[in-house]
Amino acid sequence: MLEFKNVSKCFDGPQGVVTALEDVSLSVSPGELLAVHGPSGCGKTTLLLTAGALLRPSAGQVSLDGQDPYGLNPEVRSELRARMIGFVFQQFHLIPYLTVRQNILAPSLALPAKEADQRAQELVNRFGLDDRASHVPAQLSTGQRQRTALARALLNQPKIILADEPTGNLDEQNADIVFGYFSQYVAEGGCVLLVTHDAKAAAHATRTLQMVDGRLIQ
Repeated sequence: MLEFKNVSKCFDGPQGVVTALEDVSLSVSPGELLAVHGPSGCGKTTLLLTAGALLRPSAGQVSLDGQDPYGLNPEVRSELRARMIGFVFQQFHLIPYLTVRQNILAPSLALPAKEADQRAQELVNRFGLDDRASHVPAQLSTGQRQRTALARALLNQPKIILADEPTGNLDEQNADIVFGYFSQYVAEGGCVLLVTHDAKAAAHATRTLQMVDGRLIQ
C-alpha cells in the first residue's frame, strides 16, 4: 500500500544542508501496523509528511497503492491523498469553531460523497461521541478530542492511516482505546504507519523499525 525506495530528504539550513531522511526504504501492507520509533528530531515527522504526499523527497521514490504521488499534478495528488490517507496527529488539529460532527465531516470538503452525513453519524456512534456531537473541541476531554480526530481520519474510508505521536497527549487508558481502534482498522484490512518516541506505543505494532538520524534500523 505504501512503499519507500531509497528516499532521502534534505533541507538548506543556516549552517549548510540538513539531511532529515537518508536512503530510507520501507513498505507497509494491508493488515499491518508499522511503528517507526525514535527520539525527537530524528526525522520521523519528515518521514510521515513524505509518505502523505505533502513533502516531495530530494531523492528516491514514494509509491501509494502503486502510484507515485509526486508524479501527479497538485490537484490529482490532493484527490489521491483525500481518498487514500487519513491523518492523526498528537495535537489533534481540530477546527476550534466547528462541532464534533462538523470536524468529522471536514474531509468531505476535499472528497465530496453522497453518504458523508450518514458515515459521519456512524463514526459518532462508533467512537462513543453521541452526547458530544454538538460540542466544540474546547468542551471536550483530551481523549474525546483524539477520538474525534480519529473519526475524522476514517470518514473517507482511507486505505492507510498516518499517525504522528497519536497518543502522546493521552493517559494510558485513552491510549489503549486509540490503539484498540487502530487494531480494529488493521484487522479490517487497513494499514497504519505510526511514528512515535514512546516505546509503549511501539509495542502495539505488528512490526517496529528504529529511526536514528534520518536512517532506519531494522
